[in-house]
Amino acid sequence: MYAVFATGGKQYRAAPGDVLKVEKLNAAQGDAIELDQVFLVANGDQIRVGAPVVDGAKVAATVKGHGRADKVHIVHFRRRKHHRKQMGHRQHYTEIEITGISG
Repeated sequence: MYAVFATGGKQYRAAPGDVLKVEKLNAAQGDAIELDQVFLVANGDQIRVGAPVVDGAKVAATVKGHGRADKVHIVHFRRRKHHRKQMGHRQHYTEIEITGISG
């Protein structure tokens, strides 16, 4: 059984027991959360596709922790113009474990 759901503007495919890094959520470590924006639920050969979401479907998860991803280096450089700009960015994330899929 698996589901396709959205959180933080991105879509994820997950099955019970999977651990995912999603965009930062406002939840404490150990909290149980429900994600209700589910686009597809599959159980063997049975596949339910929503238009756009599946009615009554939810993905249950627990928050394992928060963190920051690896640094992404951004460099702007223009040759022969004495122009060089460097920046870095570390995106915050929440690590969740999928505990169940209903619907």
